[in-house]
Amino acid sequence: MTERVTLITGASAGIGTELARVFASKGHRVALVARRADRLAALADEIVAGGAGAPIVIACDLEHPDAGDRIAAALTAEGVEIEYVVNNAGFGLFGCAIELDREAQLGMIAVNIRAMTDLSLRFSDQLIRHRGGILNVASIASFLPGPGMAVYYASKAYVLSFSEAIRRELAPCGVRVTALCPGPVPSEFQERAGFEPGFDSAILNVSAANVAKAGYQGLMADKRVVLPGLGIKVLPFLLRLFPRGFILAAVGGFQLRKRR
Repeated sequence: MTERVTLITGASAGIGTELARVFASKGHRVALVARRADRLAALADEIVAGGAGAPIVIACDLEHPDAGDRIAAALTAEGVEIEYVVNNAGFGLFGCAIELDREAQLGMIAVNIRAMTDLSLRFSDQLIRHRGGILNVASIASFLPGPGMAVYYASKAYVLSFSEAIRRELAPCGVRVTALCPGPVPSEFQERAGFEPGFDSAILNVSAANVAKAGYQGLMADKRVVLPGLGIKVLPFLLRLFPRGFILAAVGGFQLRKRR
């Protein structure tokens, strides 16, 4: 019988690392994808030391158009098939879109949208065969427009919409699809994005470890959307109470004041 694995992107830090730990602790063999091979190797050693199966390490930059091909080739070489896909890789950039580097923003789209879509679809036959699932890491940003991080917010809106749609399409095949929508999480994401955590982070944040646990549990329970933390659970409901224009102005005013 072909061995099944869980593919986790962005596994070298933050929520991705914690997701790898959670899946491995639950008996899943994991295939770890990220740019930094040294970090993946250290995480793989940690997982093995904890008594889990040896992870497959795939050092790969998801901004590259051939990333999906490289991942698929590495998995084929290992003789494994995918049971779960965890699309965690993603990044944001803080600032006005017209002032930020255009190529960097297109790279964000490549990782947050193209790679996520590619990996969700590429292994669909295996997911159906093994009645597995997809966990796509979106964000609370999926629910609202984000002046000051326009491309990032838009990319996460895509992740949520795409996840909900293919969930409906794959449900008759026994495949679960869950969108994980955390709020601010203390991690390298904030440093790369270029902003300092503020009051919103203090009241809404949930640790990366707790976000990963909530995501895993939600996927296994076949939840459509997982919102980790009480503050995050309330926010989508509150957004329905205000006109879209008001929310746009409020988010823009708040975020653009935080620019470095």
